Amino acid sequence: MSTPVCELPKGLATTPYIAGEWAVGDGERFEVLNPATGAPLATVTGAGTRDLQSALAAASDALPSWSATAPRVRGEVLRRAFELMHERADELAALMTLEMGKTFADARAEVAYAAEFFRWFAEEAPRIGGELRTAPSGANRILTMHRPVGVCLLVTPWNFPAAMATRKIGPALAAGCTVVLKPAEDTPLTALYLAGLLTEAGAPAGVVNVLPTAQPGPLVAAALADERVRKLSFTGSTAVGRLLLAQAASRVLRTSMELGGNAPFIVLEDADVDAAVSGAMVAKMRNGGQACTAANRFLVRQEVAEEFTTKLSEAMAALQLGPGAEEATGLGPMVNRRAVERITALVDGAVADGAQVRLGGSPVDGPGFFYPATVVTGADPACPLAAEEVFGPVAAIYTASSDEEIVATANATEYGLTGYLYTRDLARGLRIGEQLEVGMLGLNRGLVSDPAAPFGGVRQSGLGREGGFEGIEEYLETSYIATTW
Repeated sequence: MSTPVCELPKGLATTPYIAGEWAVGDGERFEVLNPATGAPLATVTGAGTRDLQSALAAASDALPSWSATAPRVRGEVLRRAFELMHERADELAALMTLEMGKTFADARAEVAYAAEFFRWFAEEAPRIGGELRTAPSGANRILTMHRPVGVCLLVTPWNFPAAMATRKIGPALAAGCTVVLKPAEDTPLTALYLAGLLTEAGAPAGVVNVLPTAQPGPLVAAALADERVRKLSFTGSTAVGRLLLAQAASRVLRTSMELGGNAPFIVLEDADVDAAVSGAMVAKMRNGGQACTAANRFLVRQEVAEEFTTKLSEAMAALQLGPGAEEATGLGPMVNRRAVERITALVDGAVADGAQVRLGGSPVDGPGFFYPATVVTGADPACPLAAEEVFGPVAAIYTASSDEEIVATANATEYGLTGYLYTRDLARGLRIGEQLEVGMLGLNRGLVSDPAAPFGGVRQSGLGREGGFEGIEEYLETSYIATTW
């Protein structure tokens, strides 16, 4: 295999996309950095107030026609978008590697994952149903039908710039909604690329609009206050999610929230340790640990703790740190300098309180935003390293002497997105799994994400579900007609 050549796609637009055209943009210009070098990659023209109004007008004007478009036709647009993503997979993967920093292999995998949301919801569009049933009294009929919510504001994060966009755009368009997408300021280029691709796939003007900005707070607040917006779907931190929920409450907006996580990775004493290490490498190191589903706390029975720690440290040490565009790289840079500083503070704080570093533990000097694969043991289970979402390549390992202790520690968090559990005893695994307060559980698996499965958390990890049969329901309203014949 040759070394991937990562360069920006030719003709890539860097301005807001509104009503099927690349707008001039009335917001401030901002730089998108290459995390591998710290140097500017592109300059993007941000969206301002006039752009927001134009995008909302375009989405609102396009809504009646798009919602009336036959479900099969809407599905065919998404199916064509799926095909185009696969045809241009290397180009899109290279773009994500450059603007986000992930390895080319991770980026290529994300393209396949992201495209699958378009295919899945292309198939769900014709399956939007209703129901006719007889009332219990026998005198009346109950008729239900589903209608698109309306104009949707989609706010996506930087860590999976393609997948987080398609996971929202796919069901919205399948349901007959129109969208205004506000991508993360660190990674707007992928969203702009997808806008052009969707138009090529047949999405009419105004159905998909993209507003990049380096000032997301005012822009999103203004959008949420606009009566044309009927739905908010947000993926990001719990802290920001709380603020957006408060803003959405004033208009009683439909909301979907996929928020932070603090995933426990549990290894019981009867687990296949080698399989657990392989799963941990996926659950922890995919995307450099920059995932809401990433294993954040390794809770290991003391009988196998040393074996697991040694083998995981060896596997993580084997990852070559470097630019994601280089074929040999197994761990790319973090997204920006703030991320490196935050990870450093969490690890340094744990060490100051008595934790031991088994691997890594210090940021890398030089250009780019690099933090090495790190293994920490002996940290206090209540310290910030355990309580906060690390969002980096740090495996903090804690030991436990009983299943009850593991469950209690795993649930000692405000979050409840994902968990992982390794054991050879399926019944035991299911029993413990039922006690874990998470929305998703990987049982002897280090990867839970699947476009055909409902993705989402409990407690302060979010509201609603994305993907699966449930995903399209977030963009539909149920209407009921009472009739007699």
